[in-house]
Amino acid sequence: MKNYGSFHIHEINGHIHTPYSFSAFQNIGQAFELAVKENVRALGINDFIVTDGYEEFAREAFRSGVFPLFNIEFMGLDKDLQKQGIRVNDPNNPGRIYFSGKGLRFPVSGQNGALAALKKARDESNAQTRMMTEKLNHHLQNIGAPFRLSFEEVKEQFAQELVRERHLAKALRVRIFEVYQSESGRAAFLEKLYGKPSKNLHNISALDNEIRGNLLKKGGVAFVEEDENAFPGLDSIIDTIVSLGGIPCYPVLLDDAQGALTEFESDYEKMADYLTARNVYCVELIPGRNNIDKLREFVRSFNKRNFIVSFGTEHNTPELTPLKVDCRDRQPLDDELRRINYEGACAIAAHQYLLAKGEEGFIGAGGKAKSQRKEYFVELGNAALNYFLSKKWD
Repeated sequence: MKNYGSFHIHEINGHIHTPYSFSAFQNIGQAFELAVKENVRALGINDFIVTDGYEEFAREAFRSGVFPLFNIEFMGLDKDLQKQGIRVNDPNNPGRIYFSGKGLRFPVSGQNGALAALKKARDESNAQTRMMTEKLNHHLQNIGAPFRLSFEEVKEQFAQELVRERHLAKALRVRIFEVYQSESGRAAFLEKLYGKPSKNLHNISALDNEIRGNLLKKGGVAFVEEDENAFPGLDSIIDTIVSLGGIPCYPVLLDDAQGALTEFESDYEKMADYLTARNVYCVELIPGRNNIDKLREFVRSFNKRNFIVSFGTEHNTPELTPLKVDCRDRQPLDDELRRINYEGACAIAAHQYLLAKGEEGFIGAGGKAKSQRKEYFVELGNAALNYFLSKKWD
């Protein structure tokens, strides 16, 4: 492993969601307040198919003195892997691929229809959630509920431009609590709502997930199947990310609670070949899902291949957990993992810095990743990040 000298290793969280897609945070300012409290010095917005939160994220970053990383997340489909029954990083849907872009251009600009592609993806997602709302209202009518939900009201009160099923579940829970003031009344309505007693009446975050799981996921009365034709292929997603100035990045699921990996991720060599064939030299992980030994094994393997490696926490559920990255069962990252995560953030920071100067970053002509120059980007990004952190911003 390359030793870059006497770097001070700052705490980094390169992947959180904000209320512009769905988030544990009430607002972006709350995320930065927590970052300052936990001494997290760089924070990466990673919203799903929108960049709407970037300007607010930048303002809060400068106000808080926390370095901002501008990222995005997509969902695509590899139909060849789907036909083979190979699960990628969605454990329930073969061929389904979550995919990120790191260090996008800010202010946001794109080429070759990239911004139109983002709007199309958002509109298609909203159309699905609107149909879910209609099906949910039909169910509410069937059980004699004294209220209905409006997609537009859910959007106005609980979301921004993108409305996800998590927003709908939260809106339903809030409405139930408004209409039924007593615990017994809430319990009776929830049992009527999905045909079995609630297990989470006293845990708001768990209750939102319970509502979502019983009504909006597959098998639920308000579930709406996603149109596979609306999922872009991975090459199309990568083109969009590069057009927006970003670094294509594969989000790694890695081991589940039983230690199992998906078919795609179980062979590191084949996985690396698949990614590098598409000029993808960046991976990210949410270590809170992973065993530290399995995480270390994977990270070492891809770090040696000159991949940028980034860690985050997501924060895309109702539960507000710490921003400081750790592993499964709250096991802290060791020094090696913290260093590799920091180096990854530095490389992304350098890419952003060069883009802001109008220069070429980690991704060169034709979308070619400059993986062999990773050392340069790490050193430049370390300097840029520490310069930012040394300043007093108004």
